[in-house]
Amino acid sequence: MRVLAISGSLRRDSHNTKLLRAAEELAPDGVELEFYDELELVPPYNEDRDGDEAPLAAAALRMRIVESDALLIATPEYNASVPGQLKNAVDWASRPVRAGALRGKPVVVIGASTGFYGGVWAQAELRKVLATAGARVVDAEVAVSHAHERFDADGRLADEEIREELRAALGALLAEVGPQLVAA
Repeated sequence: MRVLAISGSLRRDSHNTKLLRAAEELAPDGVELEFYDELELVPPYNEDRDGDEAPLAAAALRMRIVESDALLIATPEYNASVPGQLKNAVDWASRPVRAGALRGKPVVVIGASTGFYGGVWAQAELRKVLATAGARVVDAEVAVSHAHERFDADGRLADEEIREELRAALGALLAEVGPQLVAA
């Protein structure tokens, strides 16, 4: 099973990317996390540039989503919402309307923030946007507050309670994908 992991942070030392690495470590046998690290290359959505001749980075994003069995997206919280570049990627992946790459795709949204609430507002916003785009948003939550204190010097998630939440979120995602793979 292939899960596309997308970090909404462009920072080199991103807490959200570290959270996805922890998910990779916790993933059960037979589950492969593939990291999408080209978010910064996706141009701003422009309907005039969309269609058969969509920009290469947008077309590649769509193809990576289509080829995956599910998505795991980790979002930081910027001004109580989703980072612009991540929202932009969702806009590209949601087109064409009712037939975009996200249509019917199981997805779990998680997040890390240095603030007190762990990015819960951004996660809620992203879940809403993904559901509107037709994704099958899985009811699971991992909100890592004070993220700068939750990872060790090597970037590994050091909080066992959060590791268990992450393990449960992955389990919920795999349970959602399971029936889809059986039908295929």
